[in-house]
Amino acid sequence: MSGSPNFIDLIRINCRSGKGGAGSRHLRREKYMPKGGPDGGDGGKGGDVIVRGNSNMWTLLHLRYTKHLIAGDGEVGGSNQRSGHAGKDVFIEVPLGTIIRDEETDEVICEVTAHGEEHKVLPGGRGGQGNQHFATATRQTPRFAQPGEPGLDKWVKLELKILADVGLVGFPNAGKSTLLSVVSAAKPKIADYPFTTLVPNIGIVSYREDHSFVMADIPGIIEGASEGKGLGLRFLRHIERNSVLLFMVPADSNDIKKEYKILLNELEEFSPELLHKDRVLAITKCDMLDAELMKAVKKELPKGIDCVMISSITGLGLDPLKDLLWRKLH
Repeated sequence: MSGSPNFIDLIRINCRSGKGGAGSRHLRREKYMPKGGPDGGDGGKGGDVIVRGNSNMWTLLHLRYTKHLIAGDGEVGGSNQRSGHAGKDVFIEVPLGTIIRDEETDEVICEVTAHGEEHKVLPGGRGGQGNQHFATATRQTPRFAQPGEPGLDKWVKLELKILADVGLVGFPNAGKSTLLSVVSAAKPKIADYPFTTLVPNIGIVSYREDHSFVMADIPGIIEGASEGKGLGLRFLRHIERNSVLLFMVPADSNDIKKEYKILLNELEEFSPELLHKDRVLAITKCDMLDAELMKAVKKELPKGIDCVMISSITGLGLDPLKDLLWRKLH
């Protein structure tokens, strides 16, 4: 995985649910009842493989070295109609926004979006019935019982898409990390060269009194990201979960409209549905402009989108930007 060794958003695991225990074929034999009937108990159910949402996690790092997850097998049934114990379930704790797919078919098995939410990825095999269930008027001492069902074995893919209210979209060096570090307590790595951000950074933005919203800085898009160039598709998928997209173009861009159009085009290529999300455009690094240049830039802004002139360095326009984002979110 490229980027921070601590941010992992794609994992493959081989899961195996437990097999069910066999039913018992026991016949009752007691001192005063030498020819008692069948009293074999049922086999226990095999353990399930279950995923569970955990809001304290933000990466799949803890599963990095987990290659196999195996649930317990059910125990066999006993005499005197005693059922075998069920096999032990095995749990996979995952961050919210994790999708679990069947690796072979790429089909989505489930999606985890709430803390404590559980989904059965692979059910354990059912336990077999003991011979007590097979006695009839004509067959009073059946000497057979059901075997337990086998467990299931499957490779699954865990894919994390970050859950955030606002996703930052822009070319490398558009000032996304700087904005996030100023409006939230996030501490992204910031430097003046492309692709400083190699992993999505998340920050909680406090808003008037006791409100807040979540902002995610997605690594910079370059032309061709939707075809997998640069850091490509791996990060575009995080944007799918954001409610509002905040496009960021620096004030010193050669052509603001053109740059905005390219960003829009990349998102459309990746997933046309992204264009249905609310959008806001922030013109960054406006501390470099004097009043005259500011006027000139405002004339060049694209139509049909709310635009805010900001500077993360001086704080210019940050409150109006938060107000606008809050209105879009609510």
